[in-house]
Amino acid sequence: MTDSLNNLTDHFHGILENLGEDPNREGLQNTPLRAAKAMQFLTDGYGQSLETLVNNAVFESEMDEMVVVQDIELYSLCEHHMLPFTGKCHIAYLPNGKVLGLSKFARIVDMYARRLQIQENLTRQIAEAVQQVTGAAGVGVIIEARHMCMMMRGVQKQNSSMKTSMMLGSFRANQATRNEFLKLISPRA
Repeated sequence: MTDSLNNLTDHFHGILENLGEDPNREGLQNTPLRAAKAMQFLTDGYGQSLETLVNNAVFESEMDEMVVVQDIELYSLCEHHMLPFTGKCHIAYLPNGKVLGLSKFARIVDMYARRLQIQENLTRQIAEAVQQVTGAAGVGVIIEARHMCMMMRGVQKQNSSMKTSMMLGSFRANQATRNEFLKLISPRA
């Protein structure tokens, strides 16, 4: 095991003890290691870079109309309580001579979501990353998510959700472009 995994395992062992549990009882014997591995997986975005992730999957294109990728599922941990928030991300951009490989949008979402986050920053990071790698004339990102820190503790509101948006370039400057994006991602009646 790596030093990091050993340290995390030891910490989870201590957490169980401090909760009043016996980490050596049958059901918990391997829990500290499993929890450490899970935490490493859930935060593996720290070990990724945008350049490596995109891996030259930006292609020349004459397309200059809006491209929308919607309902990209996301899972993250809130940086305040380290509890999950889950939802979906919608991304739109106006190509400016270049398009991005389709799977890269989901990979960008995952890279930033797999860091301790707040939804507002996650939305901005995704928009700025798409802008950076494509040089698009505009980028729009909307995230809709449900936060366990609000549902499982605190105010315990089960039906609450949060929506955030980030509009860059023509999505910010042009109401018609923004409206087109919103119309394209709205549920069909």
